[in-house]
Amino acid sequence: MYCFIVNKVSGNGRALKIWNKIERILIKKNVLYCVYYTEKPKHATLIVQELINEKCNCIIVVVGGDGTIHEVLNGLIGSNTPLGIIPAGSGNDFSRGLGISLEHDKALDRILNGESKIIDIGIVNSTYFCTVAGIGFDGEVAYVSNQSIFKKIFNLIRIGHLTYIINTIKVLFQFTPADITVVIDKKIYKFQKVWLVAVANLPFYGGGLPICPKAECTDGLFDICIVHGMTKFQFFRILKLVLKGQHMSSPSIKIIKGTELEINSSTPLMIHGDGEIIGRTPAQIRIEPHSLYVF
Repeated sequence: MYCFIVNKVSGNGRALKIWNKIERILIKKNVLYCVYYTEKPKHATLIVQELINEKCNCIIVVVGGDGTIHEVLNGLIGSNTPLGIIPAGSGNDFSRGLGISLEHDKALDRILNGESKIIDIGIVNSTYFCTVAGIGFDGEVAYVSNQSIFKKIFNLIRIGHLTYIINTIKVLFQFTPADITVVIDKKIYKFQKVWLVAVANLPFYGGGLPICPKAECTDGLFDICIVHGMTKFQFFRILKLVLKGQHMSSPSIKIIKGTELEINSSTPLMIHGDGEIIGRTPAQIRIEPHSLYVF
């Protein structure tokens, strides 16, 4: 049994259009399925928990974006229920990181005929994430982007990544870097004027930005990117390099691999996981190796 969870508003309604096409394929192939539609924030988590409590022997398939995947993930962890993805959001960074096709028929074929693999998952305090947890500047950008009137408009014409770029520039003029102390695998690091800390399980966030190009979700390690000690102008120049994945050689960027970290900051910094706001510093973050079966 395939249980589809459809976020009808993902991609400014594109998810529902994709689901209608998927359903026709399922009927034609005589595939046994059920479908649930999300109606409110965190509804996907509740749907998954109910299915697991009912001991439903199924594969759960998300038709939506990274936000819906984030909600489903936080209901799935602790079970052996596999997850399939039909990308239908504005960013689709989880799908991009796993090499899942953005074409719905190819993504469906992967679920129906492929083999699942088990991947690592991260947890910030008590909330799980699958792609990147961003702290500081990118947390603020995620917050502003989720409130943005541009998001729906740009999603409609399939240029949703511009939402992130526009709000990055907006936040740039408002954000004040903080000093942080971070303990990574029991080793203490101190950084001044920190713009962001990206804790990556997969390479991409913000609609395809390769913040940690070498991050892998099967190695049991985070790639932790710390951007620090620069002026606004210097940070803006780094952002342009991030767009091209050419930022890794900057002396103001520190990449550290690790399994767990504790972060404290001179002022509270916003945290997002998979683009969803999940709190502020201080925070404890750790990796949960081999925690999610995914197609």
